[in-house]
Amino acid sequence: MANTVQAHKRANQAAKLNAHNSAIRSAMRTAVKKVRAAVEAGDKQAAQAVYIETTRVLDRGADKGMIHKNKASRQKSRLSAAIKSMAA
Repeated sequence: MANTVQAHKRANQAAKLNAHNSAIRSAMRTAVKKVRAAVEAGDKQAAQAVYIETTRVLDRGADKGMIHKNKASRQKSRLSAAIKSMAA
């Protein structure tokens, strides 16, 4: 338990940042799952539309330091390849 004003403030800041980071991380995971679901469903148009939003979410996560920029790039590349490999 925080015994000083400073420790209390830092605990509050840590909790707030944790909630913010959790939301960003969850949004990234959900976005990737949406693209994968569209690919599994075989809907290329929907997959491409969702992929555009997913790239934004992944880039935002990389900019915020939630994931490494190379991981974001790797995920985008793999999702793009999955969409391209779908039957037209």
